[in-house]
Amino acid sequence: MGMEEIRKAALFQFATNGYEGASLSSIAAEVGIRKPSIYAHFQGKEDLFLQVARYAFQEQNLRIFEYFTERKDQPLKHTLHDFLFWMGQEYESNDSAKFMLRFSFFPPVSLYHEVLDIVNPFLDKMERKLTRRLRNTRDREPFGHMEPVDVALAFMTLVDGIMVELLYSGSINYHRRLNAAWPIFWRGITLTSPHEA
Repeated sequence: MGMEEIRKAALFQFATNGYEGASLSSIAAEVGIRKPSIYAHFQGKEDLFLQVARYAFQEQNLRIFEYFTERKDQPLKHTLHDFLFWMGQEYESNDSAKFMLRFSFFPPVSLYHEVLDIVNPFLDKMERKLTRRLRNTRDREPFGHMEPVDVALAFMTLVDGIMVELLYSGSINYHRRLNAAWPIFWRGITLTSPHEA
């Protein structure tokens, strides 16, 4: 068994059980090797976790890019709205998404700064891509009076709030909050003046 199999097993264990709950022994058992064999590829648990983190965030970056690319001709309202549901489905079905969300909000204390060095560039890139998409569609969308960077920041804030609810309270409350927050967000960015509120 090689590095890839160990990384996949570690991704599942960290995403499911958290940093503290996952052990090198359980990861080795899942792969079908002895614990010392992990050290042929990784320096220890922290090194394994950080390599898994880089992999998971890179994979999710690609999946998010594909999501928006596949919907480039779709009205922005549907693309953004559906993205919030898509992220929930990703969390339920994809270990990389579960890992990314869990450790974006709850990084291991001992690796706090190292994890933020992975999370923050990921979020910055996502914000830049969304801002670019908004800029490119500005003339044909109903938020043309607003700065694309402000709309992107507002949407990212909505994503954060909805995802935290998913992590803390589960799917039912996540959907309840999403259904309540979305129409308010969309109305807020599509008003042409404060007097229409």
